[in-house]
Amino acid sequence: MSASTITAPPIGQRRRVGETGDKIFAAICFGSGAFVLVLLGAIIVTLFIGGLPAFQRFGVEFIWGTVWNPVEGREEFGAGVSIVGTIVSSLLAIIFAVPVAFGIAFFLTELAPGWLKRPIGTAIELLAAVPSIIYGMWGLFVVVPFVQKNIQLALGEQLSSIPLIGFLFESTNFAGTSLFSAAIVLAIMILPFIAATMRDVFEQVPAVYKESAYGLGATRWEVMTGVVIPYTRVSLVGGVMLGLGRALGETMAVTFVIGNANRIATSLFDSTTTIASVIAMEFPESLAGSLQQSALFAIGFLLFVISFVVLAVSRWLLRPRLK
Repeated sequence: MSASTITAPPIGQRRRVGETGDKIFAAICFGSGAFVLVLLGAIIVTLFIGGLPAFQRFGVEFIWGTVWNPVEGREEFGAGVSIVGTIVSSLLAIIFAVPVAFGIAFFLTELAPGWLKRPIGTAIELLAAVPSIIYGMWGLFVVVPFVQKNIQLALGEQLSSIPLIGFLFESTNFAGTSLFSAAIVLAIMILPFIAATMRDVFEQVPAVYKESAYGLGATRWEVMTGVVIPYTRVSLVGGVMLGLGRALGETMAVTFVIGNANRIATSLFDSTTTIASVIAMEFPESLAGSLQQSALFAIGFLLFVISFVVLAVSRWLLRPRLK
């Protein structure tokens, strides 16, 4: 049969762009995207309007003020202590969690036998499903006594003699509830998010890249640092920022173990407070329309601003580098 006698199969009539179904689908997608912006804007406006009386009363000094006195007639509020506690506890949690998460992801993708990968991966995912109040109760009855007996009392005197940084380990607080305890609980809470993200992105690296490096004589560590991490840099930073965002806004678990003292911690073993724990402790008791409630709205707005700054910094770090 000659090529000239072969006829192409009939082509079905193509759907035209702009038909009713396409318009409905496009409208639903647009509405979904717009809903996120509207919801975000509504949260910002609600917090700002609620906190406006406090901002008007105390001015910019509200941000770095360290006095928090809700007694009626002597009301004076400042967000400085809770802001410092929020940032420091979250950064400590990241410092504790990221190396462990990296080790878990490295083990699961490069070292673990096939029969062990699934149970450990499932366990990591289950950790993310544990309610925060359970972490708080566990932290209060397990982490706090452990820190008090085995770290603060056992190592505090030896570590406090270290030049320049020894003051970080000196403390007269022997209750166990402290900034250090809160950081450990936060680290355990954000660990599954960071570890799962690292594991997933490590598995997305094309096998040929790693095989080529192994073929050139590279070790596992060299492959990880020279091939896998550069290839997955953006996703790794995104996973760390996800964990940091969770740590910044954590409420109940921190409330249980941080001590809730309105003072800036000069030692890792001092009690302090965070924005979320202050709101959780005082909002139910605040009177509607009172200056105290306005101050709580105001620190909630500041927490939102801090989270936005963290996101903006992460985006800046991931910006394309100009050669």
